[in-house]
Parts: sequence; C-alpha cells; structure tokens
Amino acid sequence: MPKTFYTERDIEDLARNGVRSLAVNDDVVLTELAYEKAEKLGVKLSDSIEKPPSAPQRPYIAVPKMDAKTSDQLRGPDMGNDDLQQRIRDAVIKRIGEQVDPKLLDTIIQRVLNNVSLK
Repeated sequence: MPKTFYTERDIEDLARNGVRSLAVNDDVVLTELAYEKAEKLGVKLSDSIEKPPSAPQRPYIAVPKMDAKTSDQLRGPDMGNDDLQQRIRDAVIKRIGEQVDPKLLDTIIQRVLNNVSLK
C-alpha cells in the first residue's frame, strides 16, 4: 500500500477545513514541520508516536538500574569497566567490521555503561 505524506501546508489545509484529528500509522508519514504545525493548530495526531521522526530514540535512558547480581553476571569475576568496555568494543567490531569510528564507538559504549550503572 502506498504511503501518504503530509507537509506543514497539508496540515494547515486540514485545519482550515475543520479537521481536528489525523490518524497516523505505518502508511502515513509527516514531516517534522507537519508535526510542529499540527501541535500549533491543535490537530490531534492519533498514534503511539509522540515524537517527530528525527527525535533521538534512547531507550537505555529509561531502563532501570541493574541490581548487583545482574551486574556481576555481565561483568564477570574481577572485571572492571575498562575490561567490559573492551569486550563490548571487540564484539561490535566483530559484528559490523572496521567501518565504525573507534572514538565514536568508545564514546557510545562509555555513555551506555554510565547509564546502566555496573557498579
């Protein structure tokens, strides 16, 4: 089934014609400006998506902190964060190859480790 795309202008036209809600699903795509315009004009977007498509998805931020037992299982005996970071780095490089920027990969791994609190 073809997708339907809505722009800021389309949302303005819908609001001008009295439309107060729009069903958004897998076949309906809105631009970022369309999301903003819908919010500004009070056009309700009925879907589970509450963020514009370019908004970052960072599910690890909402993940509860691990308990000590789970942390110990992940880390292994006498393993510090540096060792765990190296294991993760090696696994990622093995999986996707050398196409990843090493500095970016280290930053991402460190950020995730800081957010899951493996202490």
